[in-house]
This record gives sequence, structure tokens and C-alpha cells, in this order.
Amino acid sequence: MHIPESLQDLADSEAVQFLKRPKTIARIFAGVFSLVVFSSLLTDGHQNNTESSRLHCVLNSNSTACGFAVGAGLLAFLTCLAFLALDTHESRIGSSRFKTAFQLLDFILAVLWTGIWFVGFCFLANQWQHSPPEGLLLGSSSAKAAITFTFFSVLVWAFQAYLALRDLRNDAPVPYKRSLDEGGVALTTLSPPSAASPVNTPPAGPNSLNYASSALSPYVATPKAPRLAMMPDN
Repeated sequence: MHIPESLQDLADSEAVQFLKRPKTIARIFAGVFSLVVFSSLLTDGHQNNTESSRLHCVLNSNSTACGFAVGAGLLAFLTCLAFLALDTHESRIGSSRFKTAFQLLDFILAVLWTGIWFVGFCFLANQWQHSPPEGLLLGSSSAKAAITFTFFSVLVWAFQAYLALRDLRNDAPVPYKRSLDEGGVALTTLSPPSAASPVNTPPAGPNSLNYASSALSPYVATPKAPRLAMMPDN
């Protein structure tokens, strides 16, 4: 393991350069926001009110709202971890098709999570607006934290979608460009000669065949039989 000898070597190391990338920073923030969303509602999302000992969701006693926030937060957190692990091996990807597919998947998932968190923010905010805060013993701070970081998740996932689209436009090669170039070279090499260019014909000889003349003649020449002539009697 290489140990940097100075701060400049540490700043130029691959790990520091990887952490300084805007994509890496956005993924870390998205993972932290998702962690806050599902952990806050997982721990203090279900509590009893002053009138009953039964546990209810702090968001208008709607268990669907708490379940949605916990499930979406956990899945988004795992998605961030998976893409961070894939980003560490991005420089080792040699196939341009696989790299383009990875960037396209990153863009699609970022757009999808942006929509999910936007819908979740509207849903959680609406449920919190209709929930009676005076009936809760605890959990109001957790609900507010979940709603706040849900809104932040919308912004950070939208930023990830922008970064993925930018990388897709900049790094995506023309599909089958190499094959097309090689095919063009092959067609240029094997193209028939033009009428103006001279045709290289093999030298005529006693044992050589003239294929050009035989190709132009419509019929195959057949040998003629010798004629018999009558000789006068002397």
C-alpha cells in the first residue's frame, strides 16, 4: 500500500480525486438524505397518542405514508451505495458499449428517483398538514426531518440526473463507428475500377487465356472442321 509522503501527494491520490468528483459528492449527499428519511420514521414514525396505547403513524395515522418513506429511503440508500461501488471501477471499464449502458442506467434511475421523491414529498407534506400535532407524544421532529430531507432528495437526485446526462452526451461514442470505418475502408479497397482507369490485363502468351474477350463475346467460339478439297488427277 502506497503511503503519501506529503499533503500534495495525498491531494493527488486516486481516492481524494474520486471523492472530489461532483458525481461522488452528489451520491454521498443523496445517500445521507435517504438515510435520514427512513431512519427518522423507522425509529419514531409510529407512536401512540394521548387517548390510546396503539401505535399510529405520526403522519395523520397513515401507515402507508410511513411505509412509503421507510421503503423509498432504504432503497435509495442501497442504490447510492451500489452506484458508488460501480463508480470506483468506472475507469477500468474498457468496453465503450458497457460504459454507455452504465451511464444510461444512471440517468434513468436518477430521473426515476427524482419523480419518486417529488411524489413522496407532496404526499408526506399533505399527510403532515392533516395530522393533529397536539395528539402526539413524540415524533413531530422526526416527521419534519423526513419531509425536509425528502425535499432535499428531490434536488440532489435531479442534480445527479443532470450529471449523468452530461456524461452521456460527452462520453457516448457513435454506435458501431469502428465497424463503419472498417467497412468503408473495405468497400474503398474492393470497389471496381472506373472506366477512365486502365485495366491491368495479364500479358498475352501462347498459354494464356484472354478472359476479357471471352466475357464480352455473347457466344462461345467453336472450332471449325477442316474443308476437304478435291485434287485433280494428273
